[in-house]
Amino acid sequence: MGTIKKHLKRNSNILKIAIFATGFAGIVAEYVLSTLATYFIGNSVFQWTMIVSLMLFFMGIGARLSKKASGNLIAKFLWLEVILSIVVSFSSMIVYTLAAVSFYYELVIYLLCVTIGLLIGLEIPIVVRINEEYEDLKTNISSVLEKDYYGSLLGGVFFGFIGLPLLGLTYTPFVLGFVNLGVAIIVTYMLYSKLKPSQGKRVRAIIISTVLLLGIGLAYTKPVVLWGEQKKYKDKVVYSKQTKYQKIVLTEWKDQHWLYLNGNLQFCSIDEEMYHEPLIHPALGLYPHAKNILILGGGDGCAARELLKYKEIEQIDLVDLDPEMTRLAKENSVLKEINEGSFFNKKVKIYNQDAYTFLEKQQGTFYDVIIIDLPDPRSIELGRLYSHEFYTICNRKLRPNGILVTQAGSPYFATKAYQCINKTMESANFVTTPMHNQVLSMGEWGWILGVKNNTMTSHQLKEKLQSLTFTKVSTKWINNEAMQLITSFGKQEFFQEKKDSVKVNRIHDPVLYKYYLKGNWDIY
Repeated sequence: MGTIKKHLKRNSNILKIAIFATGFAGIVAEYVLSTLATYFIGNSVFQWTMIVSLMLFFMGIGARLSKKASGNLIAKFLWLEVILSIVVSFSSMIVYTLAAVSFYYELVIYLLCVTIGLLIGLEIPIVVRINEEYEDLKTNISSVLEKDYYGSLLGGVFFGFIGLPLLGLTYTPFVLGFVNLGVAIIVTYMLYSKLKPSQGKRVRAIIISTVLLLGIGLAYTKPVVLWGEQKKYKDKVVYSKQTKYQKIVLTEWKDQHWLYLNGNLQFCSIDEEMYHEPLIHPALGLYPHAKNILILGGGDGCAARELLKYKEIEQIDLVDLDPEMTRLAKENSVLKEINEGSFFNKKVKIYNQDAYTFLEKQQGTFYDVIIIDLPDPRSIELGRLYSHEFYTICNRKLRPNGILVTQAGSPYFATKAYQCINKTMESANFVTTPMHNQVLSMGEWGWILGVKNNTMTSHQLKEKLQSLTFTKVSTKWINNEAMQLITSFGKQEFFQEKKDSVKVNRIHDPVLYKYYLKGNWDIY
């Protein structure tokens, strides 16, 4: 009797290990697809919400369909594991390949979500039914679900600390595939006696074939993904890395280079001065004896390069969330040449932190100028760094007459978003003036400059900006004539209606990203 109990307990434990492993693989599969959807489609909050919700919904559909399963349930469970291992393993390769050759990759991402959700939904009830032979109902259901939830926790930790930052979207899916396949192998070996001879032979043959298939896929996934990545860009990709926070890509054509974050152009070496000089020099022209500067973003080092032209500056604090971006700016020969090694200057201190959190926690430190060189507010989380609350904190951290300047997207391709940023800065007690410039590689681009001075008017600020000459600093493009151009927009009525119709962007009412996504980007 004792031997039988041990045998039953062993079989039950095998099933629990299997469900733990599938819980781990299932949750990571959700995260992989959510990250792929964010990278290729955009709007991260929406994509993560829809992918996770759809997968859970179809897990429910799969659970409902599982009641139709009959016959040898162990054999059916093994088939599910093998199919799941193949689908999950090749998910990234499929998406990258289709993104390179067709416009249907968005549909495929969601079809993969539906398929994986159905397969996982089928698995759990089948395992519960198999385990009925070894445990009573209340213990059976609670223990199976318990192991599935524990596996999900481990999966989340794995994806956050190992999968995405170290293995990326290239190899993480294959880890999941081999986990599911490993479950199939263990269950086949330990419960082989439960299979009919013909079933056992077929299962073994399929598992061996799947091992070979996944091995081949693992060997070729990197070149396939790189090929798909290359197709996304018109120029040669010379660096590509998925970090914990974003996808960094550097491309090259002849002697020129382009930097992309999550597929969005950050600068081109041909004309980056036409972006970075208006970002920096008008602010420093208004505050010529600035000593303490804060850069939020600017991980490429170009903003710091322009600031270092002012000898009076004593300290530059640069806050960029992604340590890989700042490391690349220091170590990559191309970026280091473009930013003139600015991150090696002793005046520059780098903090790899969230900009909002950094400012909130800063105690007793005040700045003369704050430069915001962050990606466009195309998502809720980025919009938080363009909010009333954030600009209010910036205002508190500035000395009297201090300057805040932020990149603000395009005043023509995303007019409402641009006007929303201006209006939001005004709501945080800044006197503002918009600026714009035709950057060759980026199109018409804009900035908003604000001053912490309640006695000045926007018109007076504009006049001061138009009087700047920059004769004491070395610049490649900006001069007094340029200041007349970048502060002029024609008749204000052209923009005023749109400015009046937009709301202030607040953390509890994040409207900015909606304005941005509804812009005229198809024209761009």
